[in-house]
Amino acid sequence: MNFSQRTRGIVRAIAVAMALALPVVMTISAADARVGGGSGSGSRGSRTFSAPPSTSTAPGTVAPMNRTFSQPGSPNMGAPAATSGGLFGRGGTGRGLLGGLAAGFLGAGLLGMLFGGGMFSGLGGLSSILGLLLQIGLIVLVVRLAMSWWQRRGTPAAAYASGPTTGPGGPQPNYRSGFGFGLGSSNAPVEIAPADYEAFERLLGEIQTAWSNEDIAKLHTLATPEMVSYFSKDLEQNKARNDVNKVSNVKLLQGDLAEAWREGESEYATVAMRFSLVDKTLERTTGRLVAGSEQPVEVTEVWTFVRQRGGNWELSAIQQTN
Repeated sequence: MNFSQRTRGIVRAIAVAMALALPVVMTISAADARVGGGSGSGSRGSRTFSAPPSTSTAPGTVAPMNRTFSQPGSPNMGAPAATSGGLFGRGGTGRGLLGGLAAGFLGAGLLGMLFGGGMFSGLGGLSSILGLLLQIGLIVLVVRLAMSWWQRRGTPAAAYASGPTTGPGGPQPNYRSGFGFGLGSSNAPVEIAPADYEAFERLLGEIQTAWSNEDIAKLHTLATPEMVSYFSKDLEQNKARNDVNKVSNVKLLQGDLAEAWREGESEYATVAMRFSLVDKTLERTTGRLVAGSEQPVEVTEVWTFVRQRGGNWELSAIQQTN
């Protein structure tokens, strides 16, 4: 009798555990169904195995690549991280306008030292006076350049942030403003302009749409061959399960440029993006809902784009945030 009660207790505990685990399994399946398979896929050039800098959009860590054609230990792998700035909002590395001013003050101080004085040294001699004048001149120049940059920045940013209103809820939250700059392994600057920001947002929506339509030909125009190979494999797995993943109502909520750099003729930009979407997995033959819902969910991912100099941006990697 005692044995039977103990057995029933164990069976009941297992049943409760399975009941609790089932929604988790369904959630994981739904996440794995969307673009990128819910895992790190693709390549980031020489930085494939280096974590992108954190940003205000993705302040945590970024998951490593689970699927990539790149090989560890290849030449230039693990190169130093690029200088980063804000894309649609302020970047998380803290190197923006104030960082540029600080660099200007530092450079002025060093010039003062070269002319015989210390950092902001006194007026002890002719060299100190010349050093002080140079410092003041450089500081004024840096401030004027910064103010000019800020004025140029304000005009397109205001227009870019006021997009068309969609849906009954009015305008979506949007924190897009500013420019981002990066230095690549060739030490040549990469400027990320408002047109590039618009391209990233457009690619986010068009890739999700092409994925939902299982349009491989369209994906070839939006992503690198490596990423298209992963998309094709994931879509084939969906077909084998008699499933189809449908993504709709994709809206970018916030984004930051993590880093931008150049490698030869290729230019890279890694962007953290928080967006909402309706993500559903349906049974292919009946249309029955298998996972997901009609309610929008929010997702934060890190996408890397690449282009040949003068060409169009293409998606080259997707990484999940922790």
